[in-house]
Amino acid sequence: MDVTDVEQITLALLDAANDKDTEVQEQVRKSLLTLGKQQPDRVLAMCQDYLLKHPKLVVSHRVVILRTIELIVGCRIDEISGPQIKSIIILASEEMTRSKEVVPDWQQAASNILVAVGNKHINDIMEEILSKFQPGVLPHFFVVQTLANLSDSNVYGMVPFLNAILGTMLPMLNIAKQDNMKWVFSSALCHFSDSILEYLANLDKAPDPTVRKDTFSSEIYCAFDTLFNNWLQSREPKLRLTVAEAVGSMCHLMASDKLEEQIPKIVPAILSLYKKNNEHYIISKSLCQVLEASVNMGSRVLETQLDSLLFALHLQVSAPVDYNNPQTVKNHNEVLRCFSLLVKAFPDRLVMFVLQKLENSNERNRIGSLAVLRHLINSSTSTMEGKKLLILASIRQPMADHSNKVKKRVVQIISAMAHHGYLELDGGELLVRFIVQHCALPDTHQPGQRPFDPEEVTNEALRTMCDNTLHLLTTTVGRLADVLWPKLLHYLTPPQYSNATTPLCKSLIVLGTKKKSNEEASFKIDFIQEVNLPSPQTIMIRLLVNAAFPFSCRNHGAPSLSLLQILNVNIHPKTESLWESEIPPLLSILEESTADSLDKQQWEEKILKLLSKTIASIDEEKWASQLATEATRYLSTYNNALEEKSFLYRCIGVTLQQCFNKEVVKKQLQEVLLTARHNDAVEREGVSMGVGLCANSHLEGTLAKLDEFGKSDAFKKSPSIFNLLKERNDVEVEKVKSTLILCYGQVALNAPPDKILNRIDQDILRCISKHFNTKDLTMKLSLIQSVGHIGKAISECVKKQGYVFSRKQELITVMLDFIKAESADSLRTPVRHLVMTTCANLMPLDPQLSENESFDLLKVCVNSALSLPPETHTPEKLKEEEILDPKQRKALYRDTMAALQELLKSVLARDPTPDGLQSVFKHIESWLSSGQDHERERAVTATAHILAFYLDNLTVKNMVSFHNLGALLGRLSPRCSDPHPAVRAAAMDCIYTLIYIQLRYEGFALDYKDEGVDSLLLLKNQLENPDHSILYKTCSDLTKVMSKRLPQQQLATLVFMLFEGLVDSQTNCSRASSVILNTLLKNRGAGLQDLVPEMLEVLHVRLQSITEEQVRVAVGQTVLILASQHLQTVINTLINQPLPYDNWTCEMWMALGADPIVASQIMEMVMEKLLISAPYMDNQSMMRGGSTKMATNQPLAMTCGLRELLLNGQSQEPAVSLFPRLFSCLTIRVGASVGVAAPKIKNTKQTAHIHVAGVAAEALRILLARAQLDEVMKRLDEDNAWDALKEPSTHTTGITLLARAMAKHAGPRLPAIVECLCPSLNNIYECQRITVTAFFSELLNHHVVTELMLIDVLMNNMMERISDPCCTVRMLAVRGLGNIAVGSPEKVNKYAKELLAAMSSGMEEKDDPGKLITLEAMSGLSKVLLYLDEKNVHLLVVYIFMKIKPFLESENDDIRCASINLMGSLSKFGSGEQVFKDQIHNVLVSLLLHLVDPNPEVVKACKYAMRVCAPVVGSEQITAMFQNHLHDDKSLHYGEFINDLTKYLIQDFPGMLNFYHISVVQFFKSSWAEVRAGAAMFIGFLLVNLPEEHLSHLNMGTISKGLVMLLQDPDPVVRVKAAEAMGHFH
Repeated sequence: MDVTDVEQITLALLDAANDKDTEVQEQVRKSLLTLGKQQPDRVLAMCQDYLLKHPKLVVSHRVVILRTIELIVGCRIDEISGPQIKSIIILASEEMTRSKEVVPDWQQAASNILVAVGNKHINDIMEEILSKFQPGVLPHFFVVQTLANLSDSNVYGMVPFLNAILGTMLPMLNIAKQDNMKWVFSSALCHFSDSILEYLANLDKAPDPTVRKDTFSSEIYCAFDTLFNNWLQSREPKLRLTVAEAVGSMCHLMASDKLEEQIPKIVPAILSLYKKNNEHYIISKSLCQVLEASVNMGSRVLETQLDSLLFALHLQVSAPVDYNNPQTVKNHNEVLRCFSLLVKAFPDRLVMFVLQKLENSNERNRIGSLAVLRHLINSSTSTMEGKKLLILASIRQPMADHSNKVKKRVVQIISAMAHHGYLELDGGELLVRFIVQHCALPDTHQPGQRPFDPEEVTNEALRTMCDNTLHLLTTTVGRLADVLWPKLLHYLTPPQYSNATTPLCKSLIVLGTKKKSNEEASFKIDFIQEVNLPSPQTIMIRLLVNAAFPFSCRNHGAPSLSLLQILNVNIHPKTESLWESEIPPLLSILEESTADSLDKQQWEEKILKLLSKTIASIDEEKWASQLATEATRYLSTYNNALEEKSFLYRCIGVTLQQCFNKEVVKKQLQEVLLTARHNDAVEREGVSMGVGLCANSHLEGTLAKLDEFGKSDAFKKSPSIFNLLKERNDVEVEKVKSTLILCYGQVALNAPPDKILNRIDQDILRCISKHFNTKDLTMKLSLIQSVGHIGKAISECVKKQGYVFSRKQELITVMLDFIKAESADSLRTPVRHLVMTTCANLMPLDPQLSENESFDLLKVCVNSALSLPPETHTPEKLKEEEILDPKQRKALYRDTMAALQELLKSVLARDPTPDGLQSVFKHIESWLSSGQDHERERAVTATAHILAFYLDNLTVKNMVSFHNLGALLGRLSPRCSDPHPAVRAAAMDCIYTLIYIQLRYEGFALDYKDEGVDSLLLLKNQLENPDHSILYKTCSDLTKVMSKRLPQQQLATLVFMLFEGLVDSQTNCSRASSVILNTLLKNRGAGLQDLVPEMLEVLHVRLQSITEEQVRVAVGQTVLILASQHLQTVINTLINQPLPYDNWTCEMWMALGADPIVASQIMEMVMEKLLISAPYMDNQSMMRGGSTKMATNQPLAMTCGLRELLLNGQSQEPAVSLFPRLFSCLTIRVGASVGVAAPKIKNTKQTAHIHVAGVAAEALRILLARAQLDEVMKRLDEDNAWDALKEPSTHTTGITLLARAMAKHAGPRLPAIVECLCPSLNNIYECQRITVTAFFSELLNHHVVTELMLIDVLMNNMMERISDPCCTVRMLAVRGLGNIAVGSPEKVNKYAKELLAAMSSGMEEKDDPGKLITLEAMSGLSKVLLYLDEKNVHLLVVYIFMKIKPFLESENDDIRCASINLMGSLSKFGSGEQVFKDQIHNVLVSLLLHLVDPNPEVVKACKYAMRVCAPVVGSEQITAMFQNHLHDDKSLHYGEFINDLTKYLIQDFPGMLNFYHISVVQFFKSSWAEVRAGAAMFIGFLLVNLPEEHLSHLNMGTISKGLVMLLQDPDPVVRVKAAEAMGHFH
C-alpha cells in the first residue's frame, strides 16, 4: 500500500479528531489507535508533524491527538524506536511547556505522555524534564506535576532521583510566589514522601536496598520548614489543605529529634486549619499521620498538646455524618483513628476526657463522646479492661438524656458493652432496664403526620433497635443468660412496660426453653429468694389478660401464652400437663386470625375457661384465695386500659367462683365495689360481669353484699357548706347506682336457674324498680339492660317450670317511656336498641299483651327506629353531648335495627296467623313506599325477617287461605326493581318466602321444594348489579312463578297494582309490570292494526323518558309482538323515521331481530330494495364546479335498519340461511357508499350526521358475527380492515383483507358469493366494479378457488377487466393475474401466454400516474416466474433483466423492492448462462449494500434475491453464506457478514476486485445514509482482508479520497463507519 495513502488517511483522521459528534470522535480515536498499533513509529511521527504544522490548532483538538499518542505509547512502548521515543519526549515536553499560562487539559495530556513513556524510559524522561528543572529558575507548573505523577507510577524508577530532585527543588520553594506553584510543589512533596515510604516498605523488591529513611531526612525537613512556616498560612484553602496533606506524609521521614522539636508547632497549626476550611477529611488524615509518627517514636512532648488535641478531635467527632457524602464518613473514621492512636499513649487521660464529655448535655457533644467510647470499647479491649466500672458509672448520665439520637448511641454502646463483659458487673442491670424501657416506647407520630427533621430518630426506630438488641443479648451473648433469667420477669407486670411485653416474652421464651431443655437448676425460680420478682399469681394473671387482647401492645397475645406455657412449673407444678394440652390449640387460633377476623367474645371466653380449668387443676384453696386477692390488688394498674380492666374483673369473678372461703369472697367483692371507678361505662360493665360470675357459686353472699353496698355511704350525698359540689356528687351517686343496677341484672343472668326465680321479685326487682323514674341516661341504660337480663333469665327458667310474671306490662311501659323520651331526629344513645331487646326478652313471658298494648308497643318501636336519619347523617352537636365517631354510629344503627327485628318476631310468635302477620305488617307497610332509600331498606329488610320467621314457625292445621297474599305481593314485587340494591335483594327474599307460605297453605309438605320458586334465589345475587338483561329475566321469572301460584281470586288486585307500576315514582319499579303488559299484547294484539303507527310513536316518545334499561328492553319486546302481527305497517313506519336514527328508533329496529321468521322477512325486503334502488345521486355543485355523490334516502334507511336488526343475537338463523346474498349485497353496498355524502335532513338544508359507507361496513361486520365467522372477524379486526373499507383511499385494501379472510376461513361459502357478485362486474357504477375486482383479485391468491372450481370464472373475469376504462380496475386485474402464482401455481403454465402478455403490457403502461400498474406487473411477474416452464421464458430473461435494472436504485421503496424480487425470480432461468452470471455480478454490490436499506421490505427482497441467485455467483463459499445467513427470520450482523464475504470475494474473484471496489466507491454518493455507511464498511473490510499481493487490484487513491469525503458526511453514522474503515489502512 502506498505510503501516501496511509498518510492521507491518517491525516484525514487527525483532521476529524475533533468531530462535533462524540461517537465519531471515539471511532476516529480508535482508528488512529489501530493504525498506531500497526505502525507506531509512522503514526506517531504523523501526529507529531500534525501538531507542529498546526501550531494554532484549538486546544480540544490538540488534546485528542495528544491523548491518542499517550494510548499508542502505553500499549506499544516496547516497539517504538529509540529516536521516536526521544522525539515524542521532546514533543510532549514542548507541548506541556509551550504556554507559560496553565491550560490544564492540554498540558495534562502532554504530561500524561511523559508519564507513560517514563514507565519504561525513566532516564530519558528525567534527562528531558530535569533540563526544564534548573536550579534557581522556577519550573513550569506541569513539570513539577509530571515529576509528582512519575513518582506514583514508577516508584522504583523515581526514588533514586528524588535526592537530586529535592536538592534542586528546595531553593525553588523560596522563589515560588504564585499559589498554584506552591500547590504543585506541595503536592509533589506529598507524592515524593509517599513514594519513599512505599519504597522503604518494600525494600526486598527495590533495585537499591541500601536506601534508608535518613537519606532524605534533612531535605524533607528543609522542605517541611518552608511549607509549614510559610505556606500553611496561605489564604487559598486548596493550597492549605495540600500543604497539610504533605506535612502529614513528610512527618514519617523527618528525624525523630526534629519531629519531637516540631510537634508543639505542628499540632496547633493543623488543628487551626479546621476553622479555616470546610473540608476536614484531609486535615484529619494529616493529623492522624502526625500522631502516628509521634506515637510510633514515643514522643514525650505530645502530651503537652493533648488538651487542645482532644478538644479539637471531639468537635470533629461530634459533627454530623452525612452518609450520602463520603468525605464526611472518611473524616469521621480518621478522627476515630486518632483517638485509637492516642489511647495507646495516654489511656487514663483519654478515657477520663471522654467520660467527662458525656456529662455535657449538648446533644451533638454527647453523640460524639458516645461514638468515641463505643469505638474504644470495640477496638482497644485490653486498654479498656481496667476501666469497666468507671465506664458503667459514667454511662448513666447519657442514659437519662431525652434525645432519641443520644439514646440510639447509648443502645449501640450497651450492645458493645454486652459483648465485652460489662453487663455482668455491678450496675449492668441498669443497662438492661434501659433497653427494656425503650422497648416499651409509644409511637412518635400520629397517622398522617410526618417528621420534619430528616435525621430524626423516631420512637418506632429506637424501639425496633432496642427490640433487636434485647434479642441479640438473649441469643448471642451466652454468659448473659443468668443476668436476664429470671430478672426480665420483673418488667412483665408494671404497666409502664406494657409495650415491651412482646420482646420481653420472646427473650424469656428463648432463655426458658434453653434452660429447660438443658435441665439447668436455675430454670426453677425461687420466688421467695427473688424478692424483686412479681408473684406467680400476678405473672399468670398479667399474661392471661395480655392473651385476652392478643393484638394489643404489638401483638403480645401469642408471646404471652407461649411464655405462660414455658413457665408452667414456676407458676404451679400442677399446671404443666394442663397447659401443655390447652395452650397450643389457642396459639394455633391466633396464628390463623387477624385483629379483624378474631371473634373477640368467643376468644375471651376461651381465656376465662383456661383460667377456670387452671384453678380447678391446682385445687388449692389458699392458692386460689391469693390469686383473687392479688388480682384485685392488680386492678389499679389497668386504670388507663379499661377494656383490659373489665376483663380482669371477669377473671376475679371466675376465681371467686372457685373460692369457698366466704370471708375471702365477701372481702374481694367489697374491695371491687368500693375501688371501682364508677364514672366509666366500661368499668361499670366489667364490675357487674365479675359480680355476676361470682353469684354463680355464691348467690346468697353476693345478693347480701349488693344489698349492704346499696345502703352504704357510697350512696349518700356528701354534705357541703355552700353546696358547691352538689351537682358533682349527684352525678357520681347516679353512676354508682348504675353499677349496682347492672350488678343485679348480671346476678339474675348468671345465678343458678333453680334458685333465681324466688329472688327476682323480693331481692332484685325490689332494689332496681325504685330507680324507674330517673332522668339520668346512664341509669336508664343500666335499668334497660338489667330488665332485659332479668327477662332472659326468667325465659330460661320457665322452660323447666311455669311462671306468671305479673310485672311484665309495668316494665314494658317503663321501657316505652324511655324510648319516647329519645330525640326523634338523631341516634346518639343505645336506649332504642336496649329497650327493644328488653321488650323482646319480656314478650314470651306470661301474661300475654292485649291487642291495644301490642299495637302501642309496635307503633312506638317501629316508628322510632324506621324514622331515624340515615347512618351517614351527622346530628348537630349539643352542649352536653359528644358526636359519635363513624364506627360507633355504625354499630349503634346495626344494633338498633337488629333489636327491632327481634321485637317484631317476638310479637309475631304470640299470633303466627295471616291476621297476626297483617297486624305486624301494617306498621311497616307505609314505610315501603317512602321517598328515602334508607327508610325503604329498613322496612323491606324488617318485612323479610318477619316473613322468614313466619314461614319457619308456620303450622297449618286446616286448609285455610292465605288471604292477604295478593296485597303483599302487589306491594312488595315492584321493589324488586328498586334503585337501592339492598331493597331489591330483601324484596326478592320477601316474595320467595311469601310463595312458600302459600304453598304450605295449599297443603304441600314442610320439605317440599318448588323449582320455580327456588330459581328466584339464583337471581338474588345478580340483583346487586342492575344490568337490564338480568333485571328483565328476574321480572320474567318472577311473573311466571307468581302467575303459577297466585289464586284466581287474587289475580285482579295483583295485575292492577303491577300495571300502575309502569309509572311508579321510582321508575325502576315499573319492570315487573312491563312483563305482564307484553303477555296481554301477545293474546290480544291482532286487532290493533290501525293503531300500530300511533302505538309505535307513543312507545318512541316513552322510550325517551325511561331510564331503566329493563323497561326499555320490555318496550322493544312490545314492538316485536306488534311486528309479528303487522309487519309491513311496522317497517314502513320505521323507515320513515328521520336519519340518522336516534337511539330509541335503533332499539325498536334491534328488537325486530328477536324473532327469526320476522327477521327473515325483513332481510328479503331490504335486499330487494337495495338491488333495484340507485345507491346515490350525482349533485352538480354550482359553487365548486364539480359534482358530489349524495346517498339516496330509502336504501340508506334500509341499510341502517338492517344493521340494527342484525345486532340482535336472535337474528343468527335467518342471517346464516341468507348469508351469500346478504354478504354480496352488503359488500357491494359498501363499495357503492365509499366517498358518498349523507342526504339532507327532511325539510332542512342540513346534511344528516351519518357515515354512509360506515353504516354498510358495520352491517357487514355484524353479519359476519351472526354467521359465526369468528376467525374471519378476528383476522379483520387485527388488520384494521373495517377502517380501511370505509375510506376511498384505503377501500381496495380493505376489500383485499376481507377476501383474504373469507378465503382462509370461510372457503365453502365462496361459490355462492362469487355467483352473486359476478353480475356487478358489468355494473355501470365504477365503484362497484372496483369492489368486486379487488375481491376476486385477492381470491386468486388462495388455492381454495381451484379446489372449488372457481379458477376459470375468476381468470376470465380478470382478463376482461385488463381493458376496463378505469385505471384502478386495470391495476387490480393485473394484481389478480399475478396472484394465481401464489394461489394456484399449478395453473400458471395453462395461462402462460395470457399472463406474460398482461404483465408485459402492464410494465409498459402509459396511463399509470403513480406507477402502480408497473409495480403490480413487476410484482406479479416475479411471482409467476417461479412456476413458468423455462421454454416459455428462456428468450425473455436478459430482456427483462435489462428492463428492471434501472429500478434497483429507484427512490420509490416499493418499486425498488419489486425489481429486486423480480431479479431473484429470474435467476432460475439464467443458471448456466455466462451472460446471466455477468449480470448478477454487475448488481451484486448493489444488492449487498441494500441489505442495510432503510426500508425493511427492500432488505427482505435483497435477502431473497441473493439466496436464489447464490448458485449462479460461481463460488461455493459465497453460495453457502447467502443461503445460511440471509433468512428473513434471522437477524443479520452486517459487519461480520461483509467481513466474511470480502474474504471469499478476494479468494474466488481476485480478477474482479477492481470492478467491485469501483462499484462500492460509487455508492459513497448514495442518497441513503445507511447505504453510504455500508459502502464505507465494505471498503474497510476489503482492505483489512486484502493480502499484499492483491493490493495492485485496488485504486487506493480513489478509495482514500472517497473515505476522506465520507469523513465529512453530514450523517454521524457515516462518519463513524468511514473512520472505522480508515483504521484498516495499514
